[in-house]
Amino acid sequence: PLPSYDEVLVCSPDTGEEEVELLVRRALSPGSQDQKIYCLLGADKLVYKVSRLLESHFFRLVQSSSISNYRFLIFCNAKADSSYVITAFDAYKVTVPDCSKREIQTYLKTQLRVPSGTAPVAQAFEEPHQQNVKFVFSERAGMGK
Repeated sequence: PLPSYDEVLVCSPDTGEEEVELLVRRALSPGSQDQKIYCLLGADKLVYKVSRLLESHFFRLVQSSSISNYRFLIFCNAKADSSYVITAFDAYKVTVPDCSKREIQTYLKTQLRVPSGTAPVAQAFEEPHQQNVKFVFSERAGMGK
């Protein structure tokens, strides 16, 4: 399943230490094994102080935790070479293959379909083309979308 709203933190230079710490704790704490996928999006935009805190909490919790198969993803812009996050987590780096827009659309159309025989609640939210996920992008968040 795709991550839900409580599992994703979209980073900006204004993202605070507490927000990052809470997400890392959720991802690496006992009880986080309930199939959730925790994600930091745009982590390369974090300011230096918050990036250092992310690194510190992550490695401290990994060493002290008994969880070995956590689900924690950090997404960064590959062109952000000067980001502290990219340097700190270099050992965990995985390069995403370059895909065309058409390849991505084809993949999403096959992966994000409402399964047949689902509960009426899921059917109530069906979108055109039987997709059950919809992305809304806006420069002005929280304006009733």
